[in-house]
Amino acid sequence: MTETIHLGETAISITRKGIKHAHLSVHPPGGRVTLVTPTNTRLEVARAFAVSKLSWIRKKQAQVRAQAREFRREFIERESHYLWGRRYLLCLVERNAKPAVSLGHRKITLTIRPASNREMRESVIHEWHKSVLHEAVPELIEKWESRLDVEVADYFLQRMKTKWGGCNHRRRTIRLNTELVKKPKDLLEYVVVHEMIHLIVPTHGERFVALLTKHYPAWREARAELNELALAAEDWRE
Repeated sequence: MTETIHLGETAISITRKGIKHAHLSVHPPGGRVTLVTPTNTRLEVARAFAVSKLSWIRKKQAQVRAQAREFRREFIERESHYLWGRRYLLCLVERNAKPAVSLGHRKITLTIRPASNREMRESVIHEWHKSVLHEAVPELIEKWESRLDVEVADYFLQRMKTKWGGCNHRRRTIRLNTELVKKPKDLLEYVVVHEMIHLIVPTHGERFVALLTKHYPAWREARAELNELALAAEDWRE
């Protein structure tokens, strides 16, 4: 069951789950706030926790509401698309053959069957994006496993609306947002390192920050750059 508390004009939806630590999130595009707490957390305790985080909530809401958004791609000829932070123009080739994508000089060529619709074209590009990430991610994980002395059991790629990555500390897995393929490659590495350190330290406490600073000193700049880059165009539902 979900309950709602109000802190001034801010409404916070509270859900209880079988977790150890409370998790507070601010969701785009409007700054909706959710709080997931351990199952037995009393409402007044959840409220006190939210009050203690109110300044963070308001700061995060301002960031989310101000963050740029990409325009909705139609997957048409000479439309701009991005790969590793660089702009490419889309070139469409209609052919009765298996759909495919190839990368050229400042050009992404999408081979698609005649009469294909926007959703079909988007699906082909999305699968190609995943294949590009699958080429890059294992090498980064291998590099940082030795540096951090931690082992990643597996990784997953998926669309995420509110996060660049995530991890499951118990299963030793990490998740990465497929939108990262559009951003500069060093930002993918930052997210990989961030999530791998979470396999050592699940929370964002002092030890986590110390490890991140030691192994990836430019993490603050990387985080700021990610926060400034455009979010994916989505049919957001609040």
